[in-house]
Amino acid sequence: MSEVKKLHKEAMHVLKLTSRTFYIPISLLEPTLKKTVASAYLCMRAIDEIEDHEMIEPEEKQHLLNSTSLLLKKEFDVVEYRKLIQPYESILPEVTLRLDDWINVCPEGIVDKVKESTSIMAAGMADWVEKDWLIKTVEELDDYTYYVAGLVGVMLSDIWKWYDNTETDQDLAIAFGRGLQSVNILRNQQEDYERGVSFMPENWNRDDMFQYATNNLKLADEYMKDIKNRNIKLFCKIPLALANKTLKALKNGREKISRNEVEEIVAQVTK
Repeated sequence: MSEVKKLHKEAMHVLKLTSRTFYIPISLLEPTLKKTVASAYLCMRAIDEIEDHEMIEPEEKQHLLNSTSLLLKKEFDVVEYRKLIQPYESILPEVTLRLDDWINVCPEGIVDKVKESTSIMAAGMADWVEKDWLIKTVEELDDYTYYVAGLVGVMLSDIWKWYDNTETDQDLAIAFGRGLQSVNILRNQQEDYERGVSFMPENWNRDDMFQYATNNLKLADEYMKDIKNRNIKLFCKIPLALANKTLKALKNGREKISRNEVEEIVAQVTK
């Protein structure tokens, strides 16, 4: 097996370990898109794992995220990156330790866009670590959800454009990401509360967050209307269907949807 094929296979393996939800739609993409979206997702997930890490102090997180953001703005210096993360090697997951590999998997024509979005995300996350994720206003919620999820939408839109000139609305792409993230916020609300974090603006209750999620998922439906490529459309349909189903389950007082329900949704969307 060639080095490139081996690396791609390893990327899909790490993707499966990292996100079962995104592994499903990514694995259904045709080969070029699969490789591109998998590498792009893993780059962002590498950053996300630093932001979320419970054993790394806030100041250290900011340093790691800001430094990685700068490294992504130029030719990626793997020696510098390894030096940066070396003190945390024993506690960081594989997806973060191998950021340079995910960059190498990404096709040449789009890799700079992927690095750009990931760099913006890393710097934005560093700012939110500094703010201790303290959200007071809807504008701040929009800002936070832009950096952690809206940028995924921006990056995917760049990939669709590069792949076959599929034009999508960037604001709707950001809303798509926000919709998925707000479902996560609702799902993890108790867990976040227990670790002293709340993503609810002041004077908001759970119903307000449900409305925020619903509004953004409706904009995600609008986003889909611009996509004519059936393979890309299928990719987008799965997380959207899962988010809508999860939102419904949460409204009915359930914590999440079952593995069986996930499989049923995927089967319905792909038939």
